[in-house]
Amino acid sequence: MNPASTARTAVGTALLEDFSLEMTGKDIPKLEEAHDTIPQGTRINITFLGNEDLPMRLAAARAVKRLGFVPVPHISARRLGSRADFERFLAGLRADGTSDDVFLVGGDPTHPEGSYADSLALIDTGLLREYGVRHVGIAGYPEGHPVIDGASLWSALRDKHRALAAQSLEGDVITQFGFDVDPVLAWVEEVRDRGIGLPIRIGVPGPVGVRRLMAYAARFGVGTSASVVKKYGFSLTNLMGTAGPDRFLRDLAAAYEPATHGDLKIHFYTFGGLRATSDWAARFRKESLA
Repeated sequence: MNPASTARTAVGTALLEDFSLEMTGKDIPKLEEAHDTIPQGTRINITFLGNEDLPMRLAAARAVKRLGFVPVPHISARRLGSRADFERFLAGLRADGTSDDVFLVGGDPTHPEGSYADSLALIDTGLLREYGVRHVGIAGYPEGHPVIDGASLWSALRDKHRALAAQSLEGDVITQFGFDVDPVLAWVEEVRDRGIGLPIRIGVPGPVGVRRLMAYAARFGVGTSASVVKKYGFSLTNLMGTAGPDRFLRDLAAAYEPATHGDLKIHFYTFGGLRATSDWAARFRKESLA
């Protein structure tokens, strides 16, 4: 193996050394099924869906911890009906010993159900540290957001970064998934140019049916032109197959420059396929080292 290839392999496997996964409150049985294939200590984000309730969310965080992983519960600002709802969730996490890490997001509702319009409003309450939170994840959108303009996204990222620092909270950024490495890394470079040094977890879809993947991509405003998805490794004319992130991750490893892009890791959107994603990650890493 030549030196350039060796370097790419080292970078590619390093990206997968501390990947994170995502699940819903209903996915406890799937996590139990997959737990022996997931490295102990893996960070597992738990989404905050409108059709789930507080007991389900707390139970999922407890299950993640019980199985030897790090729970990262999501908190959706616009789905919180009141400050009391926010405190009940944080108090439940603290009581269960699962409050160290959270991920804050505005959420899907167009209008807030309570007084919190965005994730910055949650940080500004000062409640996170009070209830034992030490690490806060925030969202990044390399290809933009379907209803938020670019200038607003940049100012929100800057303001959240500053607010976390002011409260001595550690943090990282998890990006929306995409199909093209080039805009992702261009966005990362701009993040660094703007003085934001937080670790970044690049969102990547786990192996999933193409039709389902396209549905999620449309929902989140991810670019899905024929040329882009072909570059990713599948065709819009064949929606019956399964798409995996092999080519995306190889391209990312080839273009990733730690001195320029800083601390990058991978976050897998599993779309319910925890076992399929963890099996894929183990296989991909083994093949990369071969």
